[in-house]
Amino acid sequence: MFRIFILMICCWHASFLAAADERPNFLFICVDDLNDWIGCLGGHPQAITPNFDRLAASGVLFTNAYCPAASCNPSRTAVMTGISPHVSGLYANRQSMRQVLPDAQIIPKYFSEHGYWSGGSGKILHYFIDADSWTEYFPEAESENPFPRTLYPSNRPVSLPRAGDWQYIETDWGALDATDEEFGGDYLVSEWVSEQLKKKRDQPFWLACGFYRPHEPWFVPKRYFDRVPPVSSIRIPPGWKPGDLIDVPERARALARNRYFPHIQAHGEWRNAIQAYLASIAFADEMLGRVLDALEEGPNADSTIVILWSDHGWHLGEKEHWQKYTAWRVCARVPLMIRVPPGFKALPEGTPVGAVCSRPVSLLDLFPTMTELAGIPEKSDNDGRSIVPLLKDPEAEWDEVPMTHLDRPGVFSLSGEKHRYIRYIDGSEELYNIEDDPYEWTNLASNKYFADVLAQFRELIPEDFAPKILPPAKRPSLTITNQTGEFLELFWLPENAESVPLKGIEVGESRRIQTTIGHQFRVQSTSGRVHEEFECTEAEQTIVIPTSDATDAGEVAFVGDKSKNLNHQSRDIEGWTVYVDEKLLSGEQEALGETALRLLEDKLFELNCVCRRNESSNCRRFPSGSTGSTS
Repeated sequence: MFRIFILMICCWHASFLAAADERPNFLFICVDDLNDWIGCLGGHPQAITPNFDRLAASGVLFTNAYCPAASCNPSRTAVMTGISPHVSGLYANRQSMRQVLPDAQIIPKYFSEHGYWSGGSGKILHYFIDADSWTEYFPEAESENPFPRTLYPSNRPVSLPRAGDWQYIETDWGALDATDEEFGGDYLVSEWVSEQLKKKRDQPFWLACGFYRPHEPWFVPKRYFDRVPPVSSIRIPPGWKPGDLIDVPERARALARNRYFPHIQAHGEWRNAIQAYLASIAFADEMLGRVLDALEEGPNADSTIVILWSDHGWHLGEKEHWQKYTAWRVCARVPLMIRVPPGFKALPEGTPVGAVCSRPVSLLDLFPTMTELAGIPEKSDNDGRSIVPLLKDPEAEWDEVPMTHLDRPGVFSLSGEKHRYIRYIDGSEELYNIEDDPYEWTNLASNKYFADVLAQFRELIPEDFAPKILPPAKRPSLTITNQTGEFLELFWLPENAESVPLKGIEVGESRRIQTTIGHQFRVQSTSGRVHEEFECTEAEQTIVIPTSDATDAGEVAFVGDKSKNLNHQSRDIEGWTVYVDEKLLSGEQEALGETALRLLEDKLFELNCVCRRNESSNCRRFPSGSTGSTS
């Protein structure tokens, strides 16, 4: 009997160790442009975020987490590669991750090489997918377009008039008369991610979920605007203070005053924009809730670590600034929450429930934290450090001072638990006591009583900053200019698959996309009328979509479509057959018709669609059977 009891004890102990040795799943959730306007961080009193708060309450909420860079591309690149901007040389949105870091492994690839299924959906990297790094992706990874179809107003701008080329075209907002399903976007991301969470796989998974809202434009279904207070009751940001730039360096003032905030105020749109940002956060919260519900109701609830983060914060008037791109706390500080269920070797008891950690941490720490939690080797070039000690004990001793970079070497902030330091390219500085001054209203850099604190931060400045790398583009690029006078939809046409919607092209906009030689595309109006289909054939290619408004006089169809049930006559233009509605060549319309033909001939020559006889020229060719129209 005694031997049987001993055997039972050994079997129980072995099964416990086996459970502790099982590798966890990971749900890695990124929310774009989200500052601290969520209930659990208290950034704005009118934020409606029950699902962010629910996740934070179930694990550890980090109240002093900082992004590695103050814009999307360098921040996301640093998080996903584990390499700091000052080491990689990638500091700005306009740089290309794969040009700067052609061989760097990102998290999903690294985890796949260590036995994980790695999937993702939505925006994880900066407007591309990096297809070779994933097991599966939605939308299709080969498209390199992380955005599912998304509903936008056909006529833009809706709320904020354009003031010039300096203004980002997506700085716009409004309520949409649409359901979540009709809106698409993050709803479709949440749908796909939820389906993955319902599956029980034979191998552990690393699953990324990228929510685009509250990134601009702030268009979401109307019901989310209804959740937040009306514009008349909207409160201005708690961190806004008149004259706040009086004690900062000239470089800081120039950075802050980027024209957006005065433009928004001049049009009486400040509170409207705040309402739209809050509505977009409410929408993101709802999508988060759908994903959390799918996890908790599915077979992976007890085996999945959940990590939620934002790539950087966002100004809505604080420091007289709008957008991101600054080193102040409102932009550098981000939401971060982590929940680890019990039973895994690195953290057998799991994370404490409802814990709050005020120790300063960096998003660079996420890569090494996950490798430790997964029990796989740490990636050798990670610049962060594992925060597993803080997941065990949120009050553990900690000496990290996260660094947040701006768009060039040597411009950054350093964030301690009590103080923050900012340095600009000319050596000018700011220093804040964030315990007493969380909105950074009082710059202490010139205060002699804080000279020792200033000196301590200066000692932490890296000796070397990698130069900003701007190599020539290696991937083919395609520029499409919309001269039609209407919003255009753009589709990628993969072989043997349905067309994939890409980001639309506003009136007068030139949209530049990176693509692959041989990829085909279609440009059409929102009504479905096709303007042009074409193939990428060159490293740098430009397509101009001209105006093509039809008139009551009739239609001129070139590369004639004989399937049309029209009464037409044919004319030859340098070997091309042009079919013309007879109404253009008879009666009162005859003169107009002849003029239209001459204009058409001149336009075809001008666009290199046809060539004059005996002339050697590279002419643009239309696909067989395609049609176009002009008037």
